[in-house]
Amino acid sequence: MTVKVSVVIAVYNPGKYVEDCVSSLLRQSLSPEEFEVWFVDDGSTDETPARLDRLAAEHPHMHVIHQESSGWSGRPRNTGIKAARGEYVMFVDHDDWLGDEALERMYAYGKANDADVVIGKMAGIGRPVPQELFRVNRPRATVENAPLIDSLTPHKMFRREFLNEHGIRFKEGRRRLEDHVFVVETYLRARSVAVLSDYLCYYHITRDDGSNAGFQRFDPVGYFKNLREALDVVEELTEPGPLRDKLFSRWLRNEMVERLRGSRLLKLPEDYAEELYREIRGVVTERFGPGVIARVAPTQRVVAALIVAGLYQDIRELARWEAGIRPTGRLTSLAWAEGRLNIGFSAEYRAGDAPMTFRRDGERDLLGLPLSEAALAALAEQDVTLDAPVGKSDVDLVVRHRDDATQYYLPLTSERHRLPAGDGSFRQEITATAVLDPETAAAGEPLAKGLWDLHLRIKSCGWSKETRLGAVRGEDVEAGRLAALTGEPRRLVLPYWTDGPGNLSLDVDQHTGKLEREAVAWTDPGASAVTGGTAVRLPLPLHLPAGPERGVLLRFERKNVGKYPADAVVDGRTVTAELPLEQLTGKRWAVRIGLPSAARGEVRWTRLPVDVVVDAKGVPRVIDRHTAPARPAPKKKPQAPSRRPLWRRVAGRVKRALIKQQKKKN
Repeated sequence: MTVKVSVVIAVYNPGKYVEDCVSSLLRQSLSPEEFEVWFVDDGSTDETPARLDRLAAEHPHMHVIHQESSGWSGRPRNTGIKAARGEYVMFVDHDDWLGDEALERMYAYGKANDADVVIGKMAGIGRPVPQELFRVNRPRATVENAPLIDSLTPHKMFRREFLNEHGIRFKEGRRRLEDHVFVVETYLRARSVAVLSDYLCYYHITRDDGSNAGFQRFDPVGYFKNLREALDVVEELTEPGPLRDKLFSRWLRNEMVERLRGSRLLKLPEDYAEELYREIRGVVTERFGPGVIARVAPTQRVVAALIVAGLYQDIRELARWEAGIRPTGRLTSLAWAEGRLNIGFSAEYRAGDAPMTFRRDGERDLLGLPLSEAALAALAEQDVTLDAPVGKSDVDLVVRHRDDATQYYLPLTSERHRLPAGDGSFRQEITATAVLDPETAAAGEPLAKGLWDLHLRIKSCGWSKETRLGAVRGEDVEAGRLAALTGEPRRLVLPYWTDGPGNLSLDVDQHTGKLEREAVAWTDPGASAVTGGTAVRLPLPLHLPAGPERGVLLRFERKNVGKYPADAVVDGRTVTAELPLEQLTGKRWAVRIGLPSAARGEVRWTRLPVDVVVDAKGVPRVIDRHTAPARPAPKKKPQAPSRRPLWRRVAGRVKRALIKQQKKKN
């Protein structure tokens, strides 16, 4: 069988972190005959070489190449390209891992679209990954029609013949940004690039020890020397004009301006920060014209202009102000309707302790930045204005899996509001309503079992920041926070407040036992009732559509006695059941509700906050389960009179006292 995909993994002293990578490769849906793995051990000094040799001996489609250390990943990756036999080559870091169907789905998507490069959706676990690129599938992406330039890591599939045809290889030697040079060239030479966004293919993780290559402080001189090599590729393969300016703006934005903003700049040692600034200014003044600066967002444009003007202290002052900017959100409504959770919220930025404000000058909205007269003059000289495009401000609400960082954008409608802030200024608030359908939220598929957190992202004037939603909320929101049964097969979706901050999250398909805790909070035992003398009607801690609900069970149980089911009839938020009095008479019983779980294929039982007591005459009543059962006081047993005579009892006490006194003396 033809090898479809060759996976190349440059390995150097990964320790335990390689195990998740290996496990993900062993779980791939492609058969072992359809893909191969090349571990290129770049002179590891830990136990990795022996571990990989054992792995290769056990799995014929896995191979190991041992070579002397090159100091970086470029050379071992090139070794892997030469060894690869697959139609596509995919590069994986030894401390990251793949989705179980990643290779199969990416290969199929690449073949269907005749792609030279296939980009699979990435999740960052403690690491940033592109957001906008993965909003939708992009079968025919180019640097002109898609934000490809935002993704310059090599964790993609490349057609092997395409790489060989153009002689595209990684830069070798100990150097940074060799990935940028490699990936930019593939983008600009490829006939077709396909972006697969509806399946999470690649997990980009942060090590617990923080030793990932991208996290270490770098030498600014060497770093920006390497960055110029990526710019050289762009200049070689594009003509001067808007496209080149657009591509160059990626490096200006990500590698330069953002390093000189807010807390990111202020956390650096001052001498290092100044060296970094000098190298950045060298690249900006040498390679970027006004057309590049005009491509970045307004606040980034201001920083870029200050770099050009050489106003480092103004950059630091602006960074101090930006360090106090934070997004805020208020949950205003929460309600289930036809199996969908409608989430209403408002959002705005705050600067320090107050809402962020904008100035109004005639028909213009202006940024209220703390700039000196010299800074304002420099901006004017470069035709950089302080116009604030608040009309383009927007929000996103993202649902993100807590374990693997899989995330999806929720559909929403939003509206911008100008609120007076005095002195002719105004603040901007955005109100929105998002719709979460648990059965389609995952790019048309159901949300997987687990815990999902809601993240609010505000985008305005060059700021894009996230916050959690729910800690600040309206008084009537709680009433809508009910669990619901959705989908076919049925499963439970439970909105809940996280411990501590009280943010809104979802427990999908009873991943935890949170329902029982919430049932105590939601259910009023006093609303329970005995009807007709032989049946109970109990309130439920969940939202159900009116009419009969299939798959909901009820039972009464007592430890070491038995479990007795009852025919449950569910209607809305109540359940009614006929009591099996013959089995229950004379005892107190816990009440449990069984709710379906799609992942388990069977119900999961949850105790309700009520118990049923049936007296000796068969008369039932419902009580709060936390009410202690009445127990008769224990009878004291009469003490039997001593059979020993009094003089013997006295002699015994004297003897014990003398022995105790003697021990103390010794």
